[in-house]
Amino acid sequence: MLAIAKTDHEIDDDRAQRIVAAVPRVLEHPTAATHLRIVGESVEWRGVLRDATQVAATDTTVLITGDSGTGKEVVARFIHAASPRRNRPFVALNCAALPEQLLESELFGYERGAFTSAHQAKPGQIELASGGVLFLDEVTEMSLSAQAKFLRVLQEREFQRLGGTRLVKANIRVIAATNRDLRKAVERGSFREDLFYRLGVFDIQIPTLRDRASDIVPLSDSFLQEIGRSFGRPAAELTREARAALLRYEWPGNVRELRNVLERAAILCDGGPIDVSHLRLQSGAKSTRADTTDLGVVERTTIAKVLNDCRGNKTKAARRLGLSRTQLHLRIRKYRLEQAMSA
Repeated sequence: MLAIAKTDHEIDDDRAQRIVAAVPRVLEHPTAATHLRIVGESVEWRGVLRDATQVAATDTTVLITGDSGTGKEVVARFIHAASPRRNRPFVALNCAALPEQLLESELFGYERGAFTSAHQAKPGQIELASGGVLFLDEVTEMSLSAQAKFLRVLQEREFQRLGGTRLVKANIRVIAATNRDLRKAVERGSFREDLFYRLGVFDIQIPTLRDRASDIVPLSDSFLQEIGRSFGRPAAELTREARAALLRYEWPGNVRELRNVLERAAILCDGGPIDVSHLRLQSGAKSTRADTTDLGVVERTTIAKVLNDCRGNKTKAARRLGLSRTQLHLRIRKYRLEQAMSA
């Protein structure tokens, strides 16, 4: 038989999907951020996975950017789980959650007597992450003083504890994340330009949920399975109208908001199917303006996009849309998508 060579794009897709399948349940870590699961097959999401796959095998510093709730920590954990450092620690530090002085002591650690309450020495997050990954979330909130000290960590791979004189080696991989525009922070003078270039060696931009709308249904199904397990009962099902409402909504809070909406709905439906009334989507959003005609437009657009993402594979598209093959065929005929597929 004549073998058909795959394009580089298809090879990258295959590689990304193999690594996704191989990533251990490390992503089910008991933190809020890990509710944002590695689920989705949209073109936009596959692009993120391709980038993450390619950089995972290296020790390159990574900067992950994207709106709040898009899943930046999940992508960071994916990179860690797919890397040679997978069996070493993943240490996450939210730079926005700590005041300036406490951030430095948490990051670098301190020696006994470094300040009034330092009754004994304590290692910082850099030391705790030794051999593994240090994830700095909301890195734009780091003070200029901490930025200068952390720049040395990236340049020299060494640092000093607060109040100390001994140099400590920093055997870590750094992954930073922010929902702010770092370039604008540099222009304002609130972020060091040299640190910006050190962190931004490899940039991964996470799309908003509205920009990967074809992933909304598979994400919803995954979340409902997870929520059902936590409730000790079967996963709640979404009515057709509820699915359409989820697809119309603009999701300002991104994937995090989707999960929260579904958890609340799973409680309100009391074991029955989830209807639009259970979703309680914010008023004034796109979903509240749609009428029956809009429903058809949204459904046609979504089905066409999913078919395109699945390269015309109806079985795969039906599964992602939560439809049977028969239901999908009926909608393809209804919206006259045959011509679009053959074009």
